[in-house]
Amino acid sequence: MRLTLTNTSLALETAHYRGTGGVSENNWNRGFQAAFIDRDTETVHLSRFPDGRLAPCHLLDGLPAELVLARNEQGRVTRVKSSVVSGFVRDERFYTRDEAATMLVSASGFDQSQCPDTLLRKAA
Repeated sequence: MRLTLTNTSLALETAHYRGTGGVSENNWNRGFQAAFIDRDTETVHLSRFPDGRLAPCHLLDGLPAELVLARNEQGRVTRVKSSVVSGFVRDERFYTRDEAATMLVSASGFDQSQCPDTLLRKAA
């Protein structure tokens, strides 16, 4: 049984992969774009802001309505189908967080100071 993806589970995933290629701040400069895949249909969705712009990190708000299970009072997505998995797209191929982390495991010396995820957290 797969767990339902929520904002909380995304934050836990990010914490789990912190310091590896499994987070946007460590792989964006290597051509990875935050994305989701619906394992029921194998459809890949790039992570987007609600207005449709590409997002530098994983955001549920830009996913299509057919994947959304719940929204809060402000209309923000809080939960999506359990078939949705977070990961990344690079060269038109989807990578899970594990795959991206493994692919970049030999890379060292990530400069996190210029990474979009880091900048967004600093701005919050």
